[in-house]
Amino acid sequence: MGKFFKVGLIGCGHISETYFRAHKYFNNFKIIKCADINSKASIKCAKKYKIKSLSVNEILKDKEVKIILNLTIPKAHYEVAKKALKNGKHVYSEKPMAISFKNGQELVRLARRKKLYIGNAPDTFLGGGNQKAKELIEKKIIGKINLGNAIFAFPGVQSYHPSPEPWFAKKEGGPVIDMGPYYLTALVNLLGPAKEVTGSIMRGVKKRTIGIGPNKGKKFKVECPTTYLSTIVFKNNTIIRLTLSFDVIAHQRNHIELYGDKGSLIVPDPNMFGGSVFSCKKIGDKWKEYKTSKMPLGKINIRTQSARANESPTNANYRGVGLAEMAYCIKNNILHRCNGELSLHVLDIIQSTMKASKTGIKQKIKTTCKIPKRFNNKDIKKILI
Repeated sequence: MGKFFKVGLIGCGHISETYFRAHKYFNNFKIIKCADINSKASIKCAKKYKIKSLSVNEILKDKEVKIILNLTIPKAHYEVAKKALKNGKHVYSEKPMAISFKNGQELVRLARRKKLYIGNAPDTFLGGGNQKAKELIEKKIIGKINLGNAIFAFPGVQSYHPSPEPWFAKKEGGPVIDMGPYYLTALVNLLGPAKEVTGSIMRGVKKRTIGIGPNKGKKFKVECPTTYLSTIVFKNNTIIRLTLSFDVIAHQRNHIELYGDKGSLIVPDPNMFGGSVFSCKKIGDKWKEYKTSKMPLGKINIRTQSARANESPTNANYRGVGLAEMAYCIKNNILHRCNGELSLHVLDIIQSTMKASKTGIKQKIKTTCKIPKRFNNKDIKKILI
């Protein structure tokens, strides 16, 4: 590995394994130190990956560390990102940017004032599936997109996460905060910014049972709505019906379908990087498949089951590309794709969706953002090993 940004990881939990794996793919960052509010978790992580364990305060002040990778639980994202920025460090966080839109605004303003980069997952929209769909949309394959459907419906995080309680907590829980960022970021990347949202909610069972790990079989209380049905109107007047649910055992609908005046498009799972895109341009025609398995961020790279129970044994998973692309942009003083403006807009849609669904009152989206540029092979190769 040549010149790279030295990264300090805060939050040594379930997702950290995926980011360490990214060292195999990207050439411009390396996690050199880690920290966690639970020192045992940090020490265990440091030992496994042969790096140094520090306290949270120590890693925030460490002069060797240039970027903080914030993998804490959602309610801690704001506090950790704010401290990182105040200590003069660029920061890249897992999704969402913050639980509160107000806190997200503060982070973007602080980063701008400090002339630092703030980046945010999800970066899955940079993968082959969403980028191939973006290419086809830009080529007007299905013409002007008028409407569409998107769905995430699943029994719940408790089936694959050993500590699922935060995902069902009063202020930080629910499928909009958990899975909404993947779907909304993908849609904004394809359609541009949103302008308004309406919705409704459903509350599922009052208690859930942990299905994995040391607390398997333990019941815990559900404190938030677990299904949201919303309608989002984008600034280009495309209307999307979005379902996000932790209450569905199984379904056979596509993740995202877009309907234009010249045809329809199926967009693959926005929680993954690969998958084929399909188009149909005439009634009765067969769907045309556009494979992404030979694209740099679409080909299968995981062939053995990892410790993450919800990860398929064969898929394309390049989480960490958003961090690598941000590092490249820091070096070259250009705007990164997983930027604060985009993340804040998605957070605005998330909070507005939850408010509209709970109150029954249409919510105007207060922010906007630029549509990210397509991540072409030329740009991708600059950060690949």
